[in-house]
Amino acid sequence: MHAIAFTQNVLSGRWKYFILWYLKDTTRRYSDIKHFLEGISQGSLTNQLRELEQDGVIKRKVYPTVPPKVEYSLTEKGLKLLPVLEMMKAFGKEYIEETEVAEFQK
Repeated sequence: MHAIAFTQNVLSGRWKYFILWYLKDTTRRYSDIKHFLEGISQGSLTNQLRELEQDGVIKRKVYPTVPPKVEYSLTEKGLKLLPVLEMMKAFGKEYIEETEVAEFQK
């Protein structure tokens, strides 16, 4: 598989970019992630987290409490994706600014 296609496959999914961005600084509980991603269904969030975990990008830690406490954090592989997300953020910011300037000049 081509390297770009592999990376695209890891990041494919509507919410994965946002999940990784939200985990970039600290470990988060499932409920915190769900609250951060307004509008995501429980099933979608669970699937996205499961796929990221299977790809080795995030790790899941379950505490044996009642109710169960589950936390997610980035793995070393996940941390290596942060520069890609930073570049996407910078590109988006620049593109938005250019678009706003062009609209203002019309």
